[in-house]
Amino acid sequence: MHGKNYREIKGMAYTSKTFAPGAPNPKVARFSTGKARPDYDFLVTLVSDGRVQIRHNALEAARVAANKTLALVGEENYHLIVKTYPHIILRENKMIATAGADRLQEGMRKAFGKPIGLAARVHQGDTILELGIKAENLEKGKKAMWAASTKLPMKTHTEVKQLQKPMN
Repeated sequence: MHGKNYREIKGMAYTSKTFAPGAPNPKVARFSTGKARPDYDFLVTLVSDGRVQIRHNALEAARVAANKTLALVGEENYHLIVKTYPHIILRENKMIATAGADRLQEGMRKAFGKPIGLAARVHQGDTILELGIKAENLEKGKKAMWAASTKLPMKTHTEVKQLQKPMN
């Protein structure tokens, strides 16, 4: 089973866990890391340039890569959020490909497939990761988003937006 087999968006989204007993839980450990504060200077977002499905282990790898880069800044000085949620169930009809397998396989008969993972459908312009950060750490924030983008199956770009300071 390869991730590239599930990258393309085909057919209707299959999300009901009622008909797929044994559907796994998402591998994304935390959807929000760091400290949520209202006084961040910049909002750095990782935006999709393609229309694909991102597997849950790719989302987790992107989050870990960004978090590892941001660990140098300190847990109190950033807030990273995974904005996409993997809720589409991926199925696979496993086939036996060894000698003598001709008597064990059913071929395409009842080929519904067993649930093997989850994915998030992402369209062009959707935000995948969002990062609140102070001005002095902006370059590290951009570097973290680049590290996260290398783990994803499509082209992305980073958008930096200056946040308004709250009036006291």
